[in-house]
Amino acid sequence: MNDLAGKVALVTGGSRGIGAEITRTLARNGAAVGFTYHSAADQAHGVEKDIQALGGRAFAIQADSADPEGVQGAIEATAVEFGRFDILVNNAGVFPSGPLEQVTMEDVDRTLNIHIRAVFAAAQTAARHMTDGGRIINIGSCLTERLPGPGMTLYAMSKSALTGLTKGLARDLGPRGITAVIVDPGPTDTDMNPANGPAADFLRGFIALGHYGQAQDIAGMVAYLAGPGGRHITGNSILVDGGFAA
Repeated sequence: MNDLAGKVALVTGGSRGIGAEITRTLARNGAAVGFTYHSAADQAHGVEKDIQALGGRAFAIQADSADPEGVQGAIEATAVEFGRFDILVNNAGVFPSGPLEQVTMEDVDRTLNIHIRAVFAAAQTAARHMTDGGRIINIGSCLTERLPGPGMTLYAMSKSALTGLTKGLARDLGPRGITAVIVDPGPTDTDMNPANGPAADFLRGFIALGHYGQAQDIAGMVAYLAGPGGRHITGNSILVDGGFAA
């Protein structure tokens, strides 16, 4: 489990849910990991302490992912703290939902700021620090492949925009051996979408395997892409959805 020994990563939104599991998994694989959190300071410092207790290196950074400058600053801080930069995981996200006619322009602006503007800014900044052969991994959504019902137009639009962004990054950075990939989770058991939540039975009906995924399912794919196995995978999306979009 030392595929990432000597590497340095930043995970946005790494204090809870899928992001926390990605942070822990990268650290278990040998990476030094910076990760951002917005308001969950206790959870963030808990993740930090868990990793340090196992002999790993972790660095929690308060930053609002709706503010591109905050995310850029987190990358700069991670590169200074650990002396290099190799892996960027853009995980921070929100889930706006509800009737189309009730979506406000403030909702649109905040969602696109987090899911697209900050991701672009983070990738641009990371590329300046990144060693050749680095990795950019964007966390998307299976809802870009299949929408099971109404009320998710803004969310699906924002996550779909990652496709063009990621393909562009793959072309721009490919000559340096830097890959750019999207990982699209399906319904995953987290605080944001619990397996016993009000929509869980409805969503399970679309999953070929019949059950929610776990955060480690996503984290395992991210770790694989960040390591030697991901060196020839770029410019595409990988579904980890239990067959939700099948």
